[in-house]
Amino acid sequence: MKVLLAGATGAIGGPLLAAMAAGGHEVFAVIRDRANRRVVADLGATPVVADVMDREGLLRAVDGLSADAVMHQATALRGAGRKLTEDDPTIALRGRGSEHLLAAARVVGARRFVTQSLITGYGYRDHGDRVLTEEDPFGVPVGTVADLVTRSSAEAEHHALNADGIEGIALRYGMFYGPKAFSDLFAGMMRKRLPVLPRGRTGTTCFVHVHDAANAAVAAMERGTPGAVYNIVDDSPATWREFMTAVSEAHGTPRPVAVPAWLCRRMIPYLGCLLIDTSMRVSHARATAELGWAPVHPNLRAGLAGS
Repeated sequence: MKVLLAGATGAIGGPLLAAMAAGGHEVFAVIRDRANRRVVADLGATPVVADVMDREGLLRAVDGLSADAVMHQATALRGAGRKLTEDDPTIALRGRGSEHLLAAARVVGARRFVTQSLITGYGYRDHGDRVLTEEDPFGVPVGTVADLVTRSSAEAEHHALNADGIEGIALRYGMFYGPKAFSDLFAGMMRKRLPVLPRGRTGTTCFVHVHDAANAAVAAMERGTPGAVYNIVDDSPATWREFMTAVSEAHGTPRPVAVPAWLCRRMIPYLGCLLIDTSMRVSHARATAELGWAPVHPNLRAGLAGS
């Protein structure tokens, strides 16, 4: 297939380009920074210099190209602020960015559109021991600042799944770990002995290695059911304390520095909602049954050891 990819230089970008190449797909990689042209070219993709948030510029850049599918994996997590706001760049990419990429899909003649979503769209609250599936309510607010993330994930899915003439598919990823992902971010903070862990009980969530996430995206593009959503997580939910301890051991950093829960909420309110308030266990059974996908890395420790 010919694929127009947004997000080729993020955490999932390198593994995704490698997985695309292994599958024999031809990729046009949308990049905002011209300096990244060699990076994506070395991974087998043709660079297309454009800003996803600039609709007219994006459409001019893809004019004349032909593709079978568009994949939206673009985020701007490196540009995120300490406090989550309506104008957060990643939230904008899930909303207006999705609209612009769907317009690009029509320009290049693509019928299939695969978008990145998040399991946190199930809501930043304690879901108990019940295992969540794709049939559970999604995008329901709970009244905290983290509702912005919940709403943006639901919005990204709505754009993809309700576009006329487009076969939309959404991937609800667990928390990314592996090279350039969440785990590297926390390893860097622990090296500096910055406070990263709330004292006492932490929430439980599901994770996925970036290489497994990339393989799932390619599988969904190739054989996913139009209109379907898929949970993409590993086999073993973990607490944030377990996550940070595993990252510390794998990267050889000092142990995570803990602070009172109230201070964690004050420093970064969004992380308080994520690390303390949210507990969920999520099933990838649908992705396994329909896509033939299962995580190569079944849990954090196995994945970090192989990163």
